[in-house]
Amino acid sequence: MATTNDLKNGLVLKLDGQLWSVVNFQHVKPGKGGAFVRTTLKNVLSGKVVDKTFNAGTKVDTTTVDRRGMTYLYSDGTDFVFMDPETFDQLVVPAQTVGDASKYLLENSTAQVAVHDGAPLYVELPPSVELVISHTDPGVQGDRSTGGTKLATLETGAEIQVPLFVNTAEKVKVDTRDGRYLGRVNS
Repeated sequence: MATTNDLKNGLVLKLDGQLWSVVNFQHVKPGKGGAFVRTTLKNVLSGKVVDKTFNAGTKVDTTTVDRRGMTYLYSDGTDFVFMDPETFDQLVVPAQTVGDASKYLLENSTAQVAVHDGAPLYVELPPSVELVISHTDPGVQGDRSTGGTKLATLETGAEIQVPLFVNTAEKVKVDTRDGRYLGRVNS
């Protein structure tokens, strides 16, 4: 337990059975009335952002969320197995917790895994990853001047739009947040 006077950015609170991370806070002392703390909170699981006001000195329930860099080992169909590189402990993460990050996960790649009370909360990838295109149709010569795009399948099975000049077996950089093509990688 802590009070609202102890709030700081990044602190995780447990409110109404849900975990909320403090994004921003401001202590306000109006000329009339009692002081209060205005906060912006982000739901750890859903990402929903809300504004909440607390009276100064109110007790709030704090909790810890452990974010660790882990190595992705393999998927057994429904679950993804990650390993802590320091302790070699393995953590099984359900597919719904991994979510869209599974489109860009390669074996032996690293990701941030957030854990609370031994249960995985979410998996966060780096902003971009480099992947090889496993299949794409060749670009048509006349289409190149239009700056169009075509569908390409990555080595992970995810499909993205790439420029017409990109070919099969090329390594490309992909934005993990929205699946955008960011450019070719010279290897």
